[in-house]
This record gives sequence, structure tokens and C-alpha cells, in this order.
Amino acid sequence: MQAAAERSDAILDAVLREIRPELRWTHGPTTVGSCDVSRRRVVMTEISAERRGSLLGVVDRFWRESGYRMTVVNNDAEFPAIYARTSDGFGVRLRIGGEGQAFFQVDTPCVRESEVADSTSRATAPLYEGAEFIPRPNIHSDFWSAKGG
Repeated sequence: MQAAAERSDAILDAVLREIRPELRWTHGPTTVGSCDVSRRRVVMTEISAERRGSLLGVVDRFWRESGYRMTVVNNDAEFPAIYARTSDGFGVRLRIGGEGQAFFQVDTPCVRESEVADSTSRATAPLYEGAEFIPRPNIHSDFWSAKGG
């Protein structure tokens, strides 16, 4: 499980490095199932309705170029989402929630049980103790938060 969690962090780190201008994010909760792990990143940058399509486009293109197979594309105007699968069976997703908050998640395939340490990836926004009560996005970006064409 630890190795799978580290692979999940690498997947999340790679996609977030690809997005320019940079999004500010914090760790969401890590959950451990009977044989799988889910890692989450919560974007704290405000993403305007006008910029959501741009964000999903960048992520979709990067995942396709990385050899991921797109499994679901939800083009909902308010709450769009994309889901994909890596060649080694990791499920990845980006979904837009309330107030344009973006959520990245990686779900591992079934792996051998072990302890799972917290992610060592350095968040670019403040951390929230326990990651249970993360506020709505509260960091302005001249690009990502822009309204209008």
C-alpha cells in the first residue's frame, strides 16, 4: 500500500506541475480500504466558471499524452469532471465542485496491505488539520479566477 500511495503522489505531482499558471493546493484526506488507497489534493485557487474548461482541457490533454485511458468525461456546465485510468490500473479523476473548487483524486488498484504514511509532497496552500474541514477556494489568481472571456 505504501508503494501504491507513493505512486499516487507521483501521479498527482505530475499533473499539478503541468498546470500553468500554478494552482495552489492542499492535501485532502488519504483513505485506506481493504486493499486500496486513495490520495486527494484540494485546489485552493479560485477557478472561475469561465476558466473551468481550460483547466479540464489541460488535464485531459496531459493524461492522454501520458498514456492514460479516459473512462468518463462529464461536461456538466457547473460541475464538470474527467476520469481516467493509468496503464498500471490507477484510477485518476478531476472534478469541479461548489464555487469552482477542483478536486484531484487517485485510487490505487488492489495491493498488498501495509501501513501508509502521509504524503511527503509539499502542499502549495495552507494545510488544514485532519483535512476534514477544508474551506472553499480562497486564493485569487489573475488567470484562473478571471471572469469574462
